[in-house]
Amino acid sequence: MTFLKHLWFPEVCSFPADFFTMNFTTFETIKITPMPQQFNPRDITWLGFNARVLQEAMDKSVPIHLRIRFLGIFSNNLDEFFRVRVAGLKRAMDFKQKLLAESFYDAPSKILQKINKLVIHQQEDFDRTWKDVQREMAKEKVFIKDYGHLTDEQKKFVVSYFDEEVESNVIPILLHDNKPMPYLREKSLFIGVAMRRKEWQYESQYAIIEVPVTANGRFVLLPTGDKEQKDVMLLEDVIIYNLPHIFSYFGYDEFTAHCFKVTKDAEFDLDNDIKTTLADKIEKGVKSRRKGKPTRFVFDKEMDKALLEFLIKKLNLSKKDSIIPGQKIHNFRHFMDFPDVFKAYQKPVERTSFIHPEFANKQRVTDVIIKKDVLLTFPYHSYDSVIDLLRESAMDPDVKSIQITAYRLASSSKIVNALINAVRNGKEVTVMLELRARFDEENNLGWKEKLELEGVKVLLGIPNRKVHAKLCVIKKRVNNRTIQFGFVSTGNFNEKTAKIYGDHLLMTSNRAIMADINKVFNVLNKPKADPTPALKTCKSLLVCPQFMREKIIAHIDKEIEEAKAGRRAEMIIKVNSLSDKALIIKLYEAAEAGVETKMIVRGIYCAVNQKNFKKKIKAISIVDEYLEHARVMYFYNKGAENMYISSADWMTRNLDYRIEAAVPILQKNLKKEMKELLEIQLMDNVKARILDKNMRNEYVESDKKNQMRSQIETYNYLRNQKY
Repeated sequence: MTFLKHLWFPEVCSFPADFFTMNFTTFETIKITPMPQQFNPRDITWLGFNARVLQEAMDKSVPIHLRIRFLGIFSNNLDEFFRVRVAGLKRAMDFKQKLLAESFYDAPSKILQKINKLVIHQQEDFDRTWKDVQREMAKEKVFIKDYGHLTDEQKKFVVSYFDEEVESNVIPILLHDNKPMPYLREKSLFIGVAMRRKEWQYESQYAIIEVPVTANGRFVLLPTGDKEQKDVMLLEDVIIYNLPHIFSYFGYDEFTAHCFKVTKDAEFDLDNDIKTTLADKIEKGVKSRRKGKPTRFVFDKEMDKALLEFLIKKLNLSKKDSIIPGQKIHNFRHFMDFPDVFKAYQKPVERTSFIHPEFANKQRVTDVIIKKDVLLTFPYHSYDSVIDLLRESAMDPDVKSIQITAYRLASSSKIVNALINAVRNGKEVTVMLELRARFDEENNLGWKEKLELEGVKVLLGIPNRKVHAKLCVIKKRVNNRTIQFGFVSTGNFNEKTAKIYGDHLLMTSNRAIMADINKVFNVLNKPKADPTPALKTCKSLLVCPQFMREKIIAHIDKEIEEAKAGRRAEMIIKVNSLSDKALIIKLYEAAEAGVETKMIVRGIYCAVNQKNFKKKIKAISIVDEYLEHARVMYFYNKGAENMYISSADWMTRNLDYRIEAAVPILQKNLKKEMKELLEIQLMDNVKARILDKNMRNEYVESDKKNQMRSQIETYNYLRNQKY
């Protein structure tokens, strides 16, 4: 689950795109737009979002395997937060604190202090929740066993398993005062070992061992004498149990071992060597991540004190750094893939994905969308229809070309397979592959090589602009006439995440929309430093950079004008994040004028209701089994009702520094459907939390007799739709 994808950390102030590659001596000449006090700082509101994720793990009504998964998501989110956001704040501390204070809402050093306090508090909640989850696991006879609580049979198994499966992957590293700290891989889990001899208690030898999770997995199922009981052992405990064997040749007979992890700055700068390709720069940058400065050190609070001090010293950590004591288990992100050891949990029938009714009668997807638009809503509708459209196009002799964007692909991508088959069938296939998708850079470099080997034309985007738009256009020639169709989405073209991410995808053959998608690909085929002039010629799509922002502001201004005239004025905005200063101020103007503004914001929410608002902004956040990932905009517009689905969040990075696209929903029945889906979410009183100034994450007041859980109601609504 990756919600923080850019380094320009405040995103509520105006930083130039090359902010972090500037020479520090030029910094005083940079104009920074000050942020007044009526904004919540972005990084603190993000922690409020992660607290909502933790709430799901705390909720005893959530199935036990999902509670464990939410704990893993919380941990993974926090890791990325420290790798990107905290790292960015620490970089900012190199600049003048007073100059940055207004732009950050506070000095970066003070924000870091707030972050540390909040994180420690959340870690305490996390630890209590994990203890509670373990009690619930015990009721189902599922236990996490450590090295001190094994049966004789299990002890033999652990020794045998270590000898046969693990030992070859374990490389102990001895630590010395006069030698530098060895390289510690980011995202890895380590065991810190203190070794002593009984006859000489005052001399210790220290070592570290990287837990080989990639090679062996994190979880080991132990034998039990009870068919109903499931005992799970963590790989680090398997290793700790075998420490006397690992270090047998040193003569130590006392061992204490505890886990720790180090989170590093994940940002890398792309050099400006014009002779170097973007792919080479990305590859070099990925390798440079290993040199990132530590941003967080999390350790077992029972760790040997002398070893702890030794590690802190060797890692060059100080009081300014996030040094966080925790419980025994770290790198909890692996628990997102906890073994399937619980009593069979059958997802209720009403929650399984189904083929959209327009395609349910086995018609070709192509034939349907040439006649009418189809709106897919995932994960309720099956993603198979998207794959089917590409497969049909790959085999259709009349199809001449396919152009598509790719940001994050599934590990065994059916999308890629269909595109490769299209090339093999003589089609011209173009893939805009964004190499700079954070933490997917290596995967995308691999896809680049594979696609190019198969004859796919791979585009690598525009300098200094990520391509985040989700677009596809397919062209076929029939009777000397070109027919175009394709799709625009709010989420990545990834069949795996489509099972758990809530997104919308519009399949269409609308000529104006297809013309605009072609304009975007024309820009991508002949990239220029500033694509704005060419993209501004789009008539139907709202595109970034700049143009989408202008159109959004124009829509809001119309609603403000109507409200001031005493007429109905209404907006519904659904995004992952709201942090762009200009748009927040425009929302404030609308609220002050009396526009009814309703917002559904999953994550970052920097707006704050003011006393002078004629109508308060009503904002909720929904965190449930599926990740709410869609971006939707609705404007009443004197009853004309403009509706868009979009790839862009309301963040400065998206609106000004990326290629993004929003597509209008034009068919009346689909516009009505989209509006009703938004209204279902706005009525949620089970999983919706109120977004307020103090970020208390209070649940929307619930009527126990009339509970509305929007993800279930969305399924029921879509299942009963007639077309």
